[in-house]
Amino acid sequence: MSKSLYISATEARSGKSAVVLGIMQLLMAHIRKVAVFRPIISDNDARDHDIDLILRQFKLNMPYERTYAYKLGEAKRMLNEGKQALLLENTLNKFKELEAEYDFVLCEGTDYLGGEAALEFEMNSSIVSNLGCPVLAVVNGQKKDAEEILESTLSTIETFEEKGLEVMAVIINRTGPDVPTSLEDDIRNRIGSKHSLLVYAIPDEKSLGNPTINDVVKWLDAQVLYGHGRLDTQVEDILVAAMHISNYLEYLGEGSLIVTPGDRSDIVLASLASRLSSSYPDISGIVLTGGLQPPANVHRLIEGWTGVPVPILSVPGHTYKSAQILNGLHGTIDPENPMKIASALGLFESCVNTEELRSRMVSTESRRITPLMFEYTLIEKAKIKRQRIVLPEGSSNRILEATDILTRRGVAQIILLGDPDAVRKQASDIGANLGDAQIIDPAKSEHFDDYVRTYMEARKHKGVTRDTAHDRMSDPTYFATMMVHKGHADGMVSGSITTTAQTIRPAFEFVKTKPGASIVSSVFLMCQNDRVLVYGDCAVNPNPGAEQLAEIAINSAETASIFGIDPKVAMLSYSTGDSGTGADVEKVIEATRMAREKAPQLAIEGPLQYDAAIDPEVASTKLPGSTVAGHATVFIFPDLNTGNNTYKAVQRSVPGSVAIGPVLQGLNKPVNDLSRGCTVRDIVNTVAITAIQSQAEAANKDA
Repeated sequence: MSKSLYISATEARSGKSAVVLGIMQLLMAHIRKVAVFRPIISDNDARDHDIDLILRQFKLNMPYERTYAYKLGEAKRMLNEGKQALLLENTLNKFKELEAEYDFVLCEGTDYLGGEAALEFEMNSSIVSNLGCPVLAVVNGQKKDAEEILESTLSTIETFEEKGLEVMAVIINRTGPDVPTSLEDDIRNRIGSKHSLLVYAIPDEKSLGNPTINDVVKWLDAQVLYGHGRLDTQVEDILVAAMHISNYLEYLGEGSLIVTPGDRSDIVLASLASRLSSSYPDISGIVLTGGLQPPANVHRLIEGWTGVPVPILSVPGHTYKSAQILNGLHGTIDPENPMKIASALGLFESCVNTEELRSRMVSTESRRITPLMFEYTLIEKAKIKRQRIVLPEGSSNRILEATDILTRRGVAQIILLGDPDAVRKQASDIGANLGDAQIIDPAKSEHFDDYVRTYMEARKHKGVTRDTAHDRMSDPTYFATMMVHKGHADGMVSGSITTTAQTIRPAFEFVKTKPGASIVSSVFLMCQNDRVLVYGDCAVNPNPGAEQLAEIAINSAETASIFGIDPKVAMLSYSTGDSGTGADVEKVIEATRMAREKAPQLAIEGPLQYDAAIDPEVASTKLPGSTVAGHATVFIFPDLNTGNNTYKAVQRSVPGSVAIGPVLQGLNKPVNDLSRGCTVRDIVNTVAITAIQSQAEAANKDA
C-alpha cells in the first residue's frame, strides 16, 4: 500500500479543489503527519490557491517552498528545451524528501487553465508515473448527461492505464440533477470485475461553484465602499443596470450582482431599497463602474442607513469592460470562508464512502491523536445518529454561522430560538444558510403553556407563581432547557452571549442530576499535539469535598470513555504517594479511596503531582510500579482555583493545544456552556459533544 496519492483531473473547472479538501480531511483524521505537494503550479498567483487552502485549513507546519516543484511556465520552457529528464528528476527529489519525512504525501495535478490541455495531461502522466503514486481521477460531470459522463470516465481510465498508471478511484464531480443514481454501478459494470476501482459521484453544488463578493473584489481589484463584513455573499448572476428604475427592478433575481455606472444614484438607492423589501429577491451586491461614486449627500444617506444591507464596490473600469471580466468569474473555496469549506466537506462525506476510501489509501493509522483528528472524530460520531440540539441564542452571529456549518455537515438537527423572520433576515445579512434548522419563537410555541405549568409545578416549593413561571419560560435559555427536560430536544448549548450562571441555572432547577449523582461538574477535553487529556473540574465547583471529588473522578472517567479516551485517573495534589502531609493531601487520599470503593474497575491513583501523573520517567522515580502514574489520561484537580488556572496555562503555553469545553457532567440530560469569547469552531465542537452525550444517554437507557 502506497504512502501517497495523486489527484488528477483531465479538464478545467472539475471541482478538484473540493475533492482535495475532502481527501485531506480524511487523511488528517487518521494520519498524524501529512504533506501536500503539487509538482506544477500556476504562474498567476503569488501563492497557489489550493496549496494555500490546505496549509491554512489544516494548519500544516511545512514551508510553502517545499509544497511544489515548478511553476507552469518554467516547466513548459524546460520541456521545449529538451530538459524533461531534469524536470522529472528534480520533481522526484522534492517528492522523495517529503515522503521520507511524512507519513503520507497528497499530490495534486495541474488545473488545466494554461490553454494547452494535451501538454498538461502529458506532464501530469509523466510526473505521476515517475513518482509511483496511485491515481484518484476527477472527472468533470458538469453539463453532461449520463452517457457522456460514462464515456468520459471510461476514456479517462483507459488513457491513464495506457500510461501505465494505477487508477485507484474515480470521482465524477459536479453531476447534474438528471443524472441517475445508478451511474456509479453503470460505470463499475462497464469497467468489469478485473478492476477493483472505487467509483463515486458527487452532484453539482451551486454554493461551491458560485463566486462570492470577495472573489469579485479580487478579480476587479475593487475598492470596498460598504459592507466589509458581507464579502462572503454569493453571486448567482451578473445584471448590468442601465434602464430606468421601473424597468430595471423587473430584472432583479436572487443573488444578482448589480453592475452600474457610479453616477447612477437612482440605481444604487433602488437596489438598496429592494434588498430591504420582502417583495423583491435579495441581490448580492453592487459594483459601481468608471471610478465614479455617488455624490456626497447620497453617501451620507447610505452611511446613515443602519447596517448597509449589501456590499458596494467601486472599480475604475467602464461598465462593459467590468461586465466582460465578471462573465468569466468562477468561485473558489477560500480559507477565509468556513461555510463554503463546510459545504465542500459535507457534500464529500455524504457522497463518498470515506471508510472504504480510507482503507484503500491508508495502511496504518496513527496511535497519536492530534486536535484535528479528535475534532474530526467528534463530528463523525455525532453524525452517526443526528440528535436534536437547541441553541437558544438565535440572535448571535456566531451561532448562526455555526448552524450553517452544522447543517451542511449533517452534525445535528439544529433548533434555534427567536423570531423566525428576524433570525432568517439576520442569517441572510451575514450570508449564513440555515439549511434544515428549525426556528421557534418561544412565546408562540404550542408547548409554551405546558412549559409554564411544568416549571411552576417543579418550583412551587420555592414559591414560584404562574406569572413568574411565565416570565421564566419567556427567557430563551429557560425555554430551551425545558425543551430538553420534556424530550422535545436532546441537548442544549448556550453561553456565547450569556453567562455561565444563566446557562446552567435552569438545568440545576429542573433537569437535575442523574440518579445516584449528587453533583454537577465539568471537564475540559485538552487536545494537545499527540494526545487528548481530560481535565476536571475546572469550571463549576470551587472547593469540592472528598466525596464530591470522588464523584467528579468517576464521572470524568465515564465522560472520557464516551469520547474514546481510555480513562486512567490521576487524583492531583502537591504530594505524590506519602511524600507529603496536610489537610489538602488528606482530602485527595480520602477521595481516591472512595472512588476506588465506588468504581473498583477504574484505574485510579492518588495523590499524584502533575509531573508524576504525565511523565513516565518522573513516575518511575516518584511512584514506581503504578499503572496510572506517567500514563494518566484523566486529571482531577483538588479545587477550581487549581484546575481553572492549570487548563488555561496549558492551553496558552503548549503550542497547538486546543481546550474543548467545559463539558458538563452529572445532569439528567446534556446541557453545555460556551465561553462568551468562543469561536464558531468552538460552537461546532460543543454541539458535536452534546450530541454524542445524548447518544450515550439514549444507549444507556436502552441497555
